[in-house]
Amino acid sequence: MTTRREGLTAAALIGPATIFVAVSLFGPLAILFRYSLNDFDKATKTMIAALTPANYLRFFTDPYYTSALATTVEVALLSTAVCLVLGFPLAYVVARTQSRFKHLLIIAIVLPLFVGNAVRAAGWMVIFGNKGFVNVGLAWLGLTDRPIEIMFTEKAVIIGIIAVTLPFMVLSLQSVIEGVDRAVEEAAFSLGAPPLAMFRRVLWPLALPGVLAGTILTFILCMNAYATPYLLGGPVFKMMAPLVYNTFTQQANWPFGGAIAFVLMAVTLTLTVAANLLIQRRTRS
Repeated sequence: MTTRREGLTAAALIGPATIFVAVSLFGPLAILFRYSLNDFDKATKTMIAALTPANYLRFFTDPYYTSALATTVEVALLSTAVCLVLGFPLAYVVARTQSRFKHLLIIAIVLPLFVGNAVRAAGWMVIFGNKGFVNVGLAWLGLTDRPIEIMFTEKAVIIGIIAVTLPFMVLSLQSVIEGVDRAVEEAAFSLGAPPLAMFRRVLWPLALPGVLAGTILTFILCMNAYATPYLLGGPVFKMMAPLVYNTFTQQANWPFGGAIAFVLMAVTLTLTVAANLLIQRRTRS
């Protein structure tokens, strides 16, 4: 009887918040999905009530939009992989340090998150411009005789996205690595394992939950990045989030914009679930 009463009390406490979050999240998504099945009159720029998959068929039959989706997935995968490679050593150092200044390291990692993505992208524009820090420095060193085209390229977008998402990867990994007993690593070394073997057979398997959390979080952020691709990629470089925004605002085509948004969400969820299942299967084995 007491257990049942406690369960009802817990349900009463979390019920209102759960209902509010569910309605706030799934309500707009349901409305947007309904809009994505409507028609659109280009002459009057009005939405016409219908139940047609024409917007989704248009997306998957037009190379312009499918190439934008492929570019988004490519940039997200590359950015996530680079964040993992760069973030794991940094997370390990922060997790294993015994210095009293450890909190300063964590603050230094979190500090960039206090600056908006648009502001950081603007900073990269100053660095990557034809008269920016990189080109001026290379010209001063005599390494180039004309500016290198960095702005409005895929490389600039990837660098900008990595700068935004790297703290999330480091924090996800650091919290899990801290939970790995240092004695396990010392035992591997005492048994004659070199550092690479210890990492591959001991640290990496134990840190897989953090790798999973960090890669999923980073990948989702990369797939839905807007300000960085818009500012560093320019009008020619197309990714899905700016494409959704332009379809809604510039074209006022809500049905097609809703279809693009749901395609982006479906692809992101599919790849995320696939990665989750793959890593979980690897962990069990």
